[in-house]
Amino acid sequence: MSEPLRVTGMVLSATPFGDYDKRVVLLTKECGKITAFARGARRQNSVLLAAANPFAFGAFVVYEGRSAYTLARAEISNYFTEVREDFEAACYGCYFMEVAEYYSRENLDGSEMLNLLYATLRALPKKQPDNELIRCIFEMRAMVLNGEYPYETANDASLQEATRYALAFVLGEPVGKLYSFTLTPEVFAEFRSVQDHFNRVHIDRKFKSLAILESMYAGLRPEGSLQTPENV
Repeated sequence: MSEPLRVTGMVLSATPFGDYDKRVVLLTKECGKITAFARGARRQNSVLLAAANPFAFGAFVVYEGRSAYTLARAEISNYFTEVREDFEAACYGCYFMEVAEYYSRENLDGSEMLNLLYATLRALPKKQPDNELIRCIFEMRAMVLNGEYPYETANDASLQEATRYALAFVLGEPVGKLYSFTLTPEVFAEFRSVQDHFNRVHIDRKFKSLAILESMYAGLRPEGSLQTPENV
């Protein structure tokens, strides 16, 4: 057996495998996206029963195999219980994890995407900003991390000044400040339309969780007020 590897990460998805096992996808700081098998994780007395579930964040000890890892143990520091227990927040959270899984690659540094995902999930229970604005910000910043977002969009003279300011803010500010502003419905509509365009251009798949969200909240847009730069 290979030497144990300790990684920091989050469970993006988990599916049953065999009678008692789980196949989990982890986004890790050290190794990017990895697949691991949690043996016996579906047994009631398993030490991995709670850890081998989506949203679990912490330290994981894995052993590398030929085509996948084996998850041996975990020290979970955040289960994101507030997100999991709120149906709407959980739907958004599942979507964010799908997007993170889509963009992440194995054996590449996953720290920036992991930081973005963690900060985004922490923002959801606060209800400020609105979940749809959180979604838009996350999509935009994830695209930036993947090297796909055209920075010149923030200078597009056809957009409202407030929209350009919001775009520049999301593109350039540290992750910890991303979810510190709100937009008026009018500005958000334009902000959202810009991101929708790039989603159509750069993303070549449909996300199951997004389809659920769109069917639940079709036609709904967030309320809010544009905060001053000092409050952003």
